[in-house]
Amino acid sequence: MALILSKLLKIRKMKGLKIVVLAKQVPDTRNVGKDAMKADGTVNRGALPAIFNPEDLNALEQALRLKDRYEGSTVSILTMGPTRASEIIREGMFRGADGGVLLTDRKFAGSDTLATSYAISLAVKKMNPDIIIAGRQAIDGDTAQVGPQVADKLGLNQITYAEEIQEIENDVITVKRRLERGVEVVSGPMPIMVTVNASAAECRSRNAKAVMKFKHARSVTELQDTTEDYIDIRTERPELVIPEWGVTDVDADVAELGLSGSPTKVKKIENVVFKAKEAMVLSDSDADINELMKGLIENHTIG
Repeated sequence: MALILSKLLKIRKMKGLKIVVLAKQVPDTRNVGKDAMKADGTVNRGALPAIFNPEDLNALEQALRLKDRYEGSTVSILTMGPTRASEIIREGMFRGADGGVLLTDRKFAGSDTLATSYAISLAVKKMNPDIIIAGRQAIDGDTAQVGPQVADKLGLNQITYAEEIQEIENDVITVKRRLERGVEVVSGPMPIMVTVNASAAECRSRNAKAVMKFKHARSVTELQDTTEDYIDIRTERPELVIPEWGVTDVDADVAELGLSGSPTKVKKIENVVFKAKEAMVLSDSDADINELMKGLIENHTIG
């Protein structure tokens, strides 16, 4: 009986977690073709499909598991980018998120990780969550800097390389981390930033009911660009309106944004193309197979 009461009290204490998931729309660099690079060596984003950053999907799944576990919890997606990045928020809603915010403004363009984390930290401060969860890194940059920088700017504790959020009790979160040479379990007080590895559980599939409910969700700009009257949508179904925040909405200093706020400078871009130095054509004869095996043994590839 005492054990049951203890569990009930734990649930009451954790009721109503407010979770923000940082997500990014990225070019699918896993499927690079011959047109993926421009002549100047930069990525041809128009030639690559835009996708939900893979590790951010792992982060979303951890957030949704917390929502499932603790009654009354909400999950919001925060993404920074052009209007089309609202696709990321819709995708999150299809999988179980409650909504999201699109951080978009021309003055954000050209931001490196420092300027990006500055803008995102202001938006997170305005959202005031209990937990911020993000993927460890984005596949179009591979820096793994934005999550930790956001935590630093907000003065929050952070846990990186998370593989599983195991427990939350008395405003303390316990997380299993997957490191290069092992696993460790650590705890930290909320509010807190958690960045998630690709080794964490894959994100659940779209929910059919959620797709039907949110398939018409649109950002403010998307609604304005339609030929239909969107006033009824905003008044009768506000859950379908994805808010857009610009520089003034988050009280950002323009000097800290975009190129002016980005100390990172690209000095050189080089395309690396791997080519086979030599090739061997084999028939199905025993002599050719024996010759191949002899060569592999001699150069210590096998044996």
